[in-house]
Amino acid sequence: MSEIGVHEARAHLPRLLKRVEAGERFVITRHKRPIAELIPYRGVDREQIRTAIDSLREFRESHSLGGLAIQELIGEGRRY
Repeated sequence: MSEIGVHEARAHLPRLLKRVEAGERFVITRHKRPIAELIPYRGVDREQIRTAIDSLREFRESHSLGGLAIQELIGEGRRY
């Protein structure tokens, strides 16, 4: 990942955006301190999100707290 100063980034933004579009990543710095990342945009993969939610639901249905309620567990934890 390349570092670039904020003033240079501002002066050459269109050129940097073309490079980011091609897959490059940049760290924008001010006085040699990182302040931002310029990275390619990643769209939302709704199918991946749906799969993750379904997996969590399956996990929840196949695991239990042995009859305990969450509030009981929280109360138990506060005693210590």
